Order: sequence, then structure tokens, then C-alpha cells
Amino acid sequence: MTRIDDSRLWTVAEVAEHMRVSNMTVYRLIKAGHLPAIRVGKNYRIRDADLVEYLDASRTGRRESEA
Repeated sequence: MTRIDDSRLWTVAEVAEHMRVSNMTVYRLIKAGHLPAIRVGKNYRIRDADLVEYLDASRTGRRESEA
């Protein structure tokens, strides 16, 4: 798995690989406003902090250590 770095900008392909989903799924998340992204020309970049926040907000259930 890729290491988390606060200053990192992810490409759509990198986010898709990290999340194990398709590029189209990432584009849909961006378009729906669920995953903030920065537009660079015709491409998107996702800040590491925004990716972490999205993933944390998407968690379901609790770990046993949190119970």
C-alpha cells in the first residue's frame, strides 16, 4: 500500500489503484462532490488529506479496539 504523505498530490489512477476501484469510480466521486480534487489542465489531482478524510468518513462499523 502507498505511504500517506500530507504534501502529496495523487492522480486519479493512483487513487483508483489505492482504493482498488476503477478510474471511472474516482471520476464519479469527484463529479458528485464526495472527493475534492484540484483541476490541473484536463487532469485532476487529489490532495492526500482529502483522500484520507474521504476514506475515514466512508468507514462503516467499529473495530473491536474501539468498542
